[in-house]
Amino acid sequence: MRPYFKSLVCLTVFLGSVFAVTAQQISKEELIFLTPEWKGERFEDGRPKVSDDILKRMKGVTIEEAWAVLKGENFKYQYAEDWQTINPDSVLVGRAVTAVFMPGRPDIHRVIDDRGHNQDGRIKSQNAWTIDLLQKGDVYVVDQFGAHVDGPTIGDNLGNSIYAKTGNGIVYDGAIRDINGLKEIGGFTSFFRTYHPSHHLNNPDDDLNTTLIGINTPTRIGMATVIPGDVVLGRDGGVIFIPPHLAEKVVKISEVVRLRDMFGHQRLREQKYTPGEIDNRWSDEIEKDFSQWLNAHIDELPVPKEQIQELLKTRTW
Repeated sequence: MRPYFKSLVCLTVFLGSVFAVTAQQISKEELIFLTPEWKGERFEDGRPKVSDDILKRMKGVTIEEAWAVLKGENFKYQYAEDWQTINPDSVLVGRAVTAVFMPGRPDIHRVIDDRGHNQDGRIKSQNAWTIDLLQKGDVYVVDQFGAHVDGPTIGDNLGNSIYAKTGNGIVYDGAIRDINGLKEIGGFTSFFRTYHPSHHLNNPDDDLNTTLIGINTPTRIGMATVIPGDVVLGRDGGVIFIPPHLAEKVVKISEVVRLRDMFGHQRLREQKYTPGEIDNRWSDEIEKDFSQWLNAHIDELPVPKEQIQELLKTRTW
């Protein structure tokens, strides 16, 4: 075989193997292309990896605080509402891993199954493929097109697997089943559209309701656009998806707002200032008092000490 043809054959085999490994999944290069403003660490597949520290601090952020920062950065479509919830008084935070399902279509389903089973070696049904990729700190975000009767792909078996892998629950734009079993998973804080006791059907030769079209692709959840690696913040009945490059800014602004609210509320209870003084732009006297208050309570406040010290460095008082 001539060297040219030998190289061509090797290249073809290489590309074929890469395609097989990433069946239904966005390529690393494409994911990096779609997240150009993220300059930090990434997972092996290219997904942005917001730090564990930012995720931990994100649990103190309110939806309003995150929404205000994103709106100020011209990200207007990151919030989704009208959810049912598991653990409604808890907060869900993690890095998005996405899956996109569409109404079942036998011809597409067969070739996707064939590629997944015969080339990738995936022996499970399509609804488990994305779950196999989950890691600690992830949130499984699924566009299930609102499927209800015969639509659920998540029950207590997969729920337990998801929780074991991630330590988190799900954001699921469709119906779930086995809701009592899911509620028994203590930390499975989740957001879903509906509940139905049926389950999805995935036999293209008989009954077929769903087909997996994409893994870790850009995904629409309600009126929100979700990119793999977005930070999911779910609480108080709503979910907001924070672009990874804005996650640290959201956290830091939230922490400043939280500290100012604590100080303002305390001074109002002490009747040192009037509501009008606290609600409006603070005077130099109040700002100086705030800085002194931060110094005096630095070890007691619900914000990392290092962040308070950084805040104080930027102030002139």
